[in-house]
Amino acid sequence: MKTETQTCTRERKIAPEPMAERVALHPFLAGMDHSHLALLTDCAIPVHFKKGQIVLQEGEFANRFYLIESGKVVLESGAEFDAPVAIEEIGPGDLLGWSWMFPPHVWHFTARAVESTTAIFFYGTILREYCERDHSLGYELFKRMSPIILRRLQAAREKILSLHACNASLKPAI
Repeated sequence: MKTETQTCTRERKIAPEPMAERVALHPFLAGMDHSHLALLTDCAIPVHFKKGQIVLQEGEFANRFYLIESGKVVLESGAEFDAPVAIEEIGPGDLLGWSWMFPPHVWHFTARAVESTTAIFFYGTILREYCERDHSLGYELFKRMSPIILRRLQAAREKILSLHACNASLKPAI
């Protein structure tokens, strides 16, 4: 005969961490003010991407961003050519998508999951409104995004230079 404790132990499933905890524990948001974390949590939804799934499409309207919790996503550019060029691979602890914050709010890269990926989805359009009302929130996000933006643009620059060096038909600008 099963005791109540045995039944509960077997049937109990490990519950995922509450969204507020997931948001607060993400490395991108480390040390952020509790009131800002509460606003971010208000815009957050857990998501999952399958291997090969397109997360963001270059040139489309940017209205969201993601904090990667597990898995990997590759940023690509140049889909209009034969094969897109991989710019950078991002994984747990990284931010995916900063274009939602800056006009004209269009994705600059395509993002594709290269393995099963979990992330926290944030409604960028709502968050932009929060940032307009609370400039300190906007400033905090901008400070955290700036190094990422710079790193990704430098990675794109390095890819362009690398491709330029490999392609003998290209001539340097005069």
